[in-house]
Amino acid sequence: MPMGIFRVCLVVITAIVNHPLLFPKENGTVLENTEEIIQKMKEREEILRLEKLRLEQEIEGQEAAQKVLEKAAKVVEDVKEEKVQWDMWTALSMVIFLLIELWRQDFQEGNWQDTGADEDDMAVLGKAFKGVAFPDKAILASFYEKRILGTTGDMARMREMVEGFADDLLEALRSVCNRDADMEVEDCMGVGSMYENWRVRKPFVCDLIVPFAPPEPYCFRSQIWCSGDSFPPDEQGYGTIKVCRGDEDETGCICDKTKLGEDMLCLLHSQGNTTRLSSEMEDLLCFKNTQYLDADQVMKWFQIAVTKAWNKISHKYEFDLSFSLLDSPGALKIKFRSGKSIAFNLTPVVQYENSDVYFISHFPRNCLAADLPSSTHWFLTFAVYERRFIQMISKMLPANACHVSCLQILSFLHGKQCSLTGPSGLTNYHLKTVLLHLLQTRPSQDWAPEKLEARLQDMLKFLEKCLHEKKLYHFFIGNGKVPAELGFPIIFQRAEPLNLFRLFVLHRDVYRKTIDTFHEMLRNTSALINEYMVHIPHVHTNGIQKESV
Repeated sequence: MPMGIFRVCLVVITAIVNHPLLFPKENGTVLENTEEIIQKMKEREEILRLEKLRLEQEIEGQEAAQKVLEKAAKVVEDVKEEKVQWDMWTALSMVIFLLIELWRQDFQEGNWQDTGADEDDMAVLGKAFKGVAFPDKAILASFYEKRILGTTGDMARMREMVEGFADDLLEALRSVCNRDADMEVEDCMGVGSMYENWRVRKPFVCDLIVPFAPPEPYCFRSQIWCSGDSFPPDEQGYGTIKVCRGDEDETGCICDKTKLGEDMLCLLHSQGNTTRLSSEMEDLLCFKNTQYLDADQVMKWFQIAVTKAWNKISHKYEFDLSFSLLDSPGALKIKFRSGKSIAFNLTPVVQYENSDVYFISHFPRNCLAADLPSSTHWFLTFAVYERRFIQMISKMLPANACHVSCLQILSFLHGKQCSLTGPSGLTNYHLKTVLLHLLQTRPSQDWAPEKLEARLQDMLKFLEKCLHEKKLYHFFIGNGKVPAELGFPIIFQRAEPLNLFRLFVLHRDVYRKTIDTFHEMLRNTSALINEYMVHIPHVHTNGIQKESV
């Protein structure tokens, strides 16, 4: 019985365990799920393989690009190294070429400077001219007395006549000008060789400068090259002149310094008055659309004003007045009925601040200044201080000192030589500058009348040294030893020295012509002087000797 019950229970349990509803047949779907998974895995593997290929291609492309860049950088670096080396050699070659060219031009006709001289003989004439004959003291003194001294009286009479006429002409000019709109003309001043008593060559020409100022409420504000602002080398010695209203700040209108408010407008700088302001500036002789004084406009205004003034007073004189040079505003010529004529220059200038330095609009032909950089650039002239310095030094020198005689003889020799061989880059102003330097450095007793020959040789030696170095500095600019009695502006004493021979550095042809003319003058010195001394017996010359101490 128990055994039977056990068997029945075992059968029941077996039946329950094997019943399909209790344990479904999972193994049948496993096969199906596995195949699906395998298929997805294959697809995923294919995707990964394609991605791998793409990444490998990108990596290869980047590596190739990197190699190209590295190669290009290497090529550029090589090119730069080659270029640097080439530029270095090119620059070095150019420097060597320039040095050779300068040496060749300086020495192609022989070294005219005695390089073997000691320090004391630095200014001695070059070895090519050691045998040049030079007139002795007696001949020089006689030549000066007979050829030059006699012209002093003629100059004095001419100065008196020209000054009187110029004063009358300027008075008439003031009367024909509109005092409310035209420039105000001041009294003229005499400057230059005629008023320093060393003019020797005819025709005598008086140089007069005429300061002028703008009408009220305007004023001039000047800016010079040494005032702190940078000026190019070709503008050294020049300045500009700005026309401003008296109540206008140096940097602009007072409206720039004042808060006017939203409902207030500057009447000077309003848009409606811009055209009127520009027209006013042109009426005040300014360059177009600027406030800077135009030298060309000044020239036209002055010529017209002088013409009107002469028309007003011409009936008082028995001669004609005309402009002798078209490129100089005040180059005038008086023509008498007898055929004789007198030339003089009446040049408008602008005073620099409260000094006797002036901005000059135009220089007479063949004078110091070269072409102006522009018509708004004005050259500065120190002629008043130069005249004052010579007068002051003359009072300290021995009686009948030879300083003016030296300058007169040298000016005569140079002018005579230029009339034979043509003009050179050397001017009378250069010769006067040489004298001014020697007057400052030489003791007063060295200018005694009996030392005329020695001082004339000193001027020639100093001039040759300056020509050799291409350096002749302006006497006043950069000279801290100017006597305080002159009242010379300190700003010019502190400026960098101005080289008057800068032209020779830039133009080799002018320099060579000047050197040739100077050397020819030395060779012809005795002949040029003896030409006027044929009636003097026992004319003899001696070689140039250095003055014994």
